Amino acid sequence: MHPPTLLLASDELQLSYDLGAGALLGIAAVAVGVLLALIIGVKMHPLLALVIVSIGTAFATGVEAADVLDVLLDGFSGTLGEVALLIGFGAMLARLVETSGAAEALSEGLVQRLGEKRAPLALGIASLIFGFPIFFDAAFMVMLPIIFTVARRVGGGVLLYALPAGAALTTMHVLLPPHPGAVAATILLGADVGLVILIGLVVAIPTWWVAGYLYGTWIGRRIVLPVPDVLMGGPRSDAADADAAEGRGAPPKVRTLLLLLLLPLVLIFLNTAVTTAARTGAVSEDATWVHLLQLVGSTPIALLLTVLVASWALGTKRGTSRVVVEDLLDNALKPIAPVLLITGAGGMFGGVLIASGIGDALSVTLQDTGLPLILAVFVISAVIRVALGTATVAITTAAGLLSSSVVAADLNPVQAAAMVIVLAGGSSVLSHVNDASFWLIGKLLGMSVTQTFQTWTVVKTLVGTVAASLATVIYVVAS
Repeated sequence: MHPPTLLLASDELQLSYDLGAGALLGIAAVAVGVLLALIIGVKMHPLLALVIVSIGTAFATGVEAADVLDVLLDGFSGTLGEVALLIGFGAMLARLVETSGAAEALSEGLVQRLGEKRAPLALGIASLIFGFPIFFDAAFMVMLPIIFTVARRVGGGVLLYALPAGAALTTMHVLLPPHPGAVAATILLGADVGLVILIGLVVAIPTWWVAGYLYGTWIGRRIVLPVPDVLMGGPRSDAADADAAEGRGAPPKVRTLLLLLLLPLVLIFLNTAVTTAARTGAVSEDATWVHLLQLVGSTPIALLLTVLVASWALGTKRGTSRVVVEDLLDNALKPIAPVLLITGAGGMFGGVLIASGIGDALSVTLQDTGLPLILAVFVISAVIRVALGTATVAITTAAGLLSSSVVAADLNPVQAAAMVIVLAGGSSVLSHVNDASFWLIGKLLGMSVTQTFQTWTVVKTLVGTVAASLATVIYVVAS
């Protein structure tokens, strides 16, 4: 059995291999095992371990020596191209929110209205709302300063508040359009977007309650970690500290912070609305104003504009000099360098697994299992996810593989929409070392690799399995 040829879009490099499916799957399993042994057992830095294992995996799967660097850089740059600006702008916004006192004011308001015991619930509900239109990485960075401030204000460890919020964001990102994986699956399986959103919302809320709130608060009380200093930036001069203290005064009003947090939400919503109108023919796809609105509403540009507005509203408008604002933004980027590099290296490892033909090998191996369609959809999506590490690739690969079978099954609209949710659920399970979000969450929250497995991996697996189970019930009832 020979996996099909793979064309890398970034550099149009043609790769083909002669290994069978069993050998490819064996190499993938060994690679993950070696990576965990280096990081957990040998205590090697994750960046070094990821690069070393990625190189070894590329050679083991038959990549020519002349092509290895291209494959590595394709995975690394592809991941950073998606998340670097989001994390960078998010860190800048978080720093402004943190130092202005806005996050403290909002957290104080949340605690006063709902009580300290309900702070994780409040953060989770807010994250469900923000997670609907905004990609996980961007939304998490926007919520992070509020999470940290509430954790400092109430106490109990950062995970008690971060896990319910993070689970809410990833639940919305995995299950619902306009997020890319859910959109791709909806199109490929011939489902109705409106029904997918409706059923997705019905499934998402109890899924988050189980995976994010119940488990997140339970494990967060057992693994008590201090609030990390990743958003606090580096040391500043005495003059800058004095200037900031003089200009700060009273904290901004809560409504100011809410409007700032809503700004990227509104811009991204606008992008979604204009894009949908263009695809349905309501407006011309070639109109200049359409392209401009899509640009302004793209996630990086929306966050850029939000940082610019926040620099004024939380900085210069309140008397802080431009020098201090620039100093704040510059120092905001310094602590996130390790996060970016390790996240990119995780994408590199995932890129090698994809380029090696692992996905094709899994597809061929699992296609003829004889499982019931609804179960096969979940299993295939889950196995591809575990092997390749990225939920978006897993859901699109599985949807492409199964699209003809789903269409041939002549499902009714509700069943087709439920099938999309099951597929999306499978793409969420067992986040581990080849998943960029595994490193992003672990490093930003100051967790060890073992702690990240105990928390984020379990949360993601619960999100996937609970969502798929609930969607299966809807599928059966609708049959």
